[in-house]
Amino acid sequence: MALTSGSLCVLGSLLFLSTFQWRLTEGGELLVVPVDGSHWLNLKTLMDELGRRGHNVVVVIPEINLKMGPSPHYTTRVFPVPYSKDELYSLKPDVCTNMSLIERLRTGFEKTSSLRQLLMKTCESLLYNKELMQELVERKFDALLTDPFVPCGAIIAEYLSLPTINLLRGLPCGLDSLATQCPRPLSYVPRIFTRNTDRMTFLQRTKNVLEFEEFVNSSGEHGIVIFSFGSMVSEVPREIANRIAAALGRIPQKVLWRYTGDPPETLAPNTKLLEWLPQNDLLGHPKARAFLTHGGMNGLYEAICSGVPSVMIPLFGDQGYNVVQMVNRGAGVELDIEQMSSDDLVNALNMVINDTRYREAMMTLSSLHKDHSLHPLDLSVHWVEFVMRHKGAGHLRPAAHELNWIQYHSLDVIGVLLVTVLLSVWMLAKCCWYCCRRCFCGTRSQRKRKPD
Repeated sequence: MALTSGSLCVLGSLLFLSTFQWRLTEGGELLVVPVDGSHWLNLKTLMDELGRRGHNVVVVIPEINLKMGPSPHYTTRVFPVPYSKDELYSLKPDVCTNMSLIERLRTGFEKTSSLRQLLMKTCESLLYNKELMQELVERKFDALLTDPFVPCGAIIAEYLSLPTINLLRGLPCGLDSLATQCPRPLSYVPRIFTRNTDRMTFLQRTKNVLEFEEFVNSSGEHGIVIFSFGSMVSEVPREIANRIAAALGRIPQKVLWRYTGDPPETLAPNTKLLEWLPQNDLLGHPKARAFLTHGGMNGLYEAICSGVPSVMIPLFGDQGYNVVQMVNRGAGVELDIEQMSSDDLVNALNMVINDTRYREAMMTLSSLHKDHSLHPLDLSVHWVEFVMRHKGAGHLRPAAHELNWIQYHSLDVIGVLLVTVLLSVWMLAKCCWYCCRRCFCGTRSQRKRKPD
C-alpha cells in the first residue's frame, strides 16, 4: 500500500503528538546511580534538565560524599555507608613533589587500592540495603542513568532488568571500546597513558561574574587569567604555591586563582585567591586572555567553547592524555608541575597570550565544537528519553557482540582463503611438474629411438 504525502503528514503529526503527550502526561521514571567528584557535575546538569522536562528522576547517593546533593528537579534517596568523612577526604588527589618514581608508584597504588575498597563498600551498602532496593524494584523505572566509571550502576541495572544509559568520558584499558565492540587499532588510537596522539611515529606506534566584575574590569587592556586545578584540587604544596604566585606577579594581567590553602608568601597584588569561582562565566568574559589549568575534560571543554588558549599542568588520571591532544592542535602549552620554574610559567603565559596562533587555533576548535544542529544537552536528554520510551536501544547493539574472537577477526575466513590459495598453488605446481615431466620424458624417448 502506497502512502500519499498527505497521509505521511498525518502520520508524522500523530507521532509527534504521541511523543509530546508521552512527555507531558506520563513523564518517564528514571533511576540514577551517580559517581562522586567531578563526574557528578555532568550528571547533575543532565538530571536537572530531565526533571525540568517533567520526568521523575530518583538519585541514590551515599550519606557521606564530596559533592552530591539535592535539587528541586530530582528526588534523592540517601543510604548509609560504613566510613567517615575523614576517610573519604583522605582519598582526595593531592599534588606530590620531591618523590622518586618508586615512591610515586607506591603512593599511587596505595591510594588506588584504598579507593577501590571504598567504592566497593559504597556499592555493597546500596545493594545490601533491602528496604531501599525493594523500593527501587517497586518503582518500575523505565531506565537507569549512570557513570560506568564505577560498575555499581550496571549491577543494579542488571538486577532490576533496566536498559542503561552510560554517561562517560572513557574507561581505563579501553574497556568502553571493548564493551561497545568499537574498533580501537593501535596504529592511530593512542592508549591513554602513552601520551601519544592520533598521529604517531613508528616508534610511538610500537610503544557569577558580578562578584568579580570590578576586579575583572580593573584589568584594563591586559585582561585576566583564570587559574584552577579543578573541583578536586584546591591547594598545592607551599613550595609550588610560592613558585606559581611569584610567576603570576610578573605578568600584567589580573589573575583569579581558585585556592583554599594559606596565601603564598610571594602573592602579588594582581592575584586574587578564591575558594570558588564561576569558571565557565569567566572564560566567556571578553577580557579572558588565558586559562591556567590541570587539563581536566570539563575545564578544557569550557575553554574550547570560549576560545581561550591554555597553559596546562597535568596532575593525574587522564589529564596528561587530554593535554597532549590540545598541545598537538596548537591550542596551548604544557608544563611539568615539579620541574617548572617561575620563569617557565611566565614564558608560557606570555606565549599563549601574545602569540596569536594559540588563540586562532583555539577559536578553530571552538567553531568546530559548537557547530551542531542540536544543543548537546538537548541531545543527551533526547537519548535518555529515547531509551526510556523504547525500553532500550537493542537495534543499535552491534552484531559484533554475537561473534566469537575468531569470527570477529575473520580468522575463519582468512584460514579458508589461505587453504584455498595453498591448494591452488599446490595443484598448479603439480600440473607444471606433470607437464614438464611429460615433455622431458617424451623428448628423451624420441632421442633413444633415433639411432634405430
